[in-house]
Amino acid sequence: MLAVLRHRMHETFVRWALRVRPPEPAPIVLTQRRVYVLPTRAGLAYATALGVILLGAMNYNLSLGHALVFLLAGLGVVTILHTFRNLALLEIRPGRCEPVFVGDVARFTLVLKSQRPDTRTSLRLFVNADAPIEVDVGPQASTLATLGVAATKRGWLPMPRATIETTWPLGLVRAWSYAVPDLNCLVYPAPAATAPPLPWGGEAARGSTRDGRGADDFSGLRKHQVADAPRHVAWKAVARQQDGPLLTKLFSGASAQQIWLDWNTLPDAIACEQRLSILARWMLDADAAGLAWGLRLPALQLAPDNGPEQLAAGLRALALYRDGKG
Repeated sequence: MLAVLRHRMHETFVRWALRVRPPEPAPIVLTQRRVYVLPTRAGLAYATALGVILLGAMNYNLSLGHALVFLLAGLGVVTILHTFRNLALLEIRPGRCEPVFVGDVARFTLVLKSQRPDTRTSLRLFVNADAPIEVDVGPQASTLATLGVAATKRGWLPMPRATIETTWPLGLVRAWSYAVPDLNCLVYPAPAATAPPLPWGGEAARGSTRDGRGADDFSGLRKHQVADAPRHVAWKAVARQQDGPLLTKLFSGASAQQIWLDWNTLPDAIACEQRLSILARWMLDADAAGLAWGLRLPALQLAPDNGPEQLAAGLRALALYRDGKG
């Protein structure tokens, strides 16, 4: 119960501290009103030690003891100022985040920029309760900071609230602030570990004749891959060599190596997320085999093609699939 209450109080404070509704528009500038300072455990111990020394100096009327206390107290006050300035007026801009699969780590990149002529030293950034990363920002320069977040669900993953803090230079006080950049990561469905073979039958393999040969001219052989159709294996070439690798026939026309990945070819008993995982596996296998493939979803159709752009478009369609809508 106490932990829940503390969490609610912390979230209330964070909403007040952000002062704007997340996500925040770029650039995010950590103004003086957004930077908060509190003593660390070392700082509290430091203050306690000063109190003990001051009591001893007052009790024994030691002028050097008073001088030592005031000197160390002044050092503590200066430390507060330097720790605060190390974070204040820092500029944060969203960078890039490459798409990932479910189960991987989404890596959000932030651009930290300092307009001041001095170095921002030992800045720590973290999200949730993850281990922080530490960066320095040079005078009037920019630095990239990458934060990892576990991708547990397909679709758009917004960057969670980031905390940036520093205890430089002496670790006596902690200055911190919060930021929620407008940055999202596209999460693809995880490819199925086991999936049915690529759908070569019927319309799915246009350009192939009934005897299993492509409609275009034969252009050569290559090493067999798992995604290759069995009828494209060069059995005669394999038979002429002992213990040799399987070889696959290649044809000069793209139509000879063209298939359709169709949502409706999968059994009705397969759940939606599993269907998407199987389609993702088929896409990766077809791309690895150099095939031209097309995608059919209930409300979307992607024309046959191959290459990185085709793969990215297909995986994006799967990632954003919602309730029968592509």
